[in-house]
Amino acid sequence: MQLSVNGSDTFIATGGKPFDASLPAVVMIHGAGFDSSTWALHSRWFAHHGYSVLAPDLPGHGRSAGKPLASIAELADWVAALITAAGASKARLIGHSMGSLIAIETSARHPDKVSGLALIGTAATMTVGPDLLKAAEANDVAAIDMVSIWGLGFKAELGGSLAPGLWMHQGAQRVLQEAKPGVLYNDLNACNAYQNALTAAAAVKVPATFVLGERDMMTPAKAGKALAAATPNARTVVLPGAGHMMMVEQPDELLAALQ
Repeated sequence: MQLSVNGSDTFIATGGKPFDASLPAVVMIHGAGFDSSTWALHSRWFAHHGYSVLAPDLPGHGRSAGKPLASIAELADWVAALITAAGASKARLIGHSMGSLIAIETSARHPDKVSGLALIGTAATMTVGPDLLKAAEANDVAAIDMVSIWGLGFKAELGGSLAPGLWMHQGAQRVLQEAKPGVLYNDLNACNAYQNALTAAAAVKVPATFVLGERDMMTPAKAGKALAAATPNARTVVLPGAGHMMMVEQPDELLAALQ
């Protein structure tokens, strides 16, 4: 569906069912350079099991208008505005990578809008290497290669995608290739600059689930466990053998952790 958020036209996937503000709401927040297609499988499960789903293309991403927002704090305020614009009072936030930082910051800044958290592939600091930042700033295809190679676990490179006829590595690359120039750099820079995760974690008042990949090279499980340890009422699930992009690598195991 299309929805105006802060005066800007926003595309939102709803999992195949119209959004119903009377049902418990779930907001699914994608990672750097990606879009709502990240949640193609999981949004459908929630939409068909008693929830209303908002899986937006963040501003300037995918089919959403506007410019990409430059900081995690701005994105957190935008998520709160999205919940209001959809007519919901509060929502459970499910965020992957950059989306996990947005989710935890939203919880700290707008606690009245958040009923629960699920943070996937997360860490207190998401330092981005200078070579990747430089390549992303130059819109160099090497940045896409780095993100897709480091993002997927070892097994993903061997084939065997659960979606017939698809190759996980090329699927990730294709989404990043479709991003507008400057979007990947904007997002990586926002992650690199964000330093408030531990403070935000300490302020969390709702149940929080951390889902971490055992072989995640971008946000190692050790770093995710450290953030979970700073979060009250948190539980941690580690997916054996998974890399950073758990939504496609181990979709069933991820769903089980989120349920």
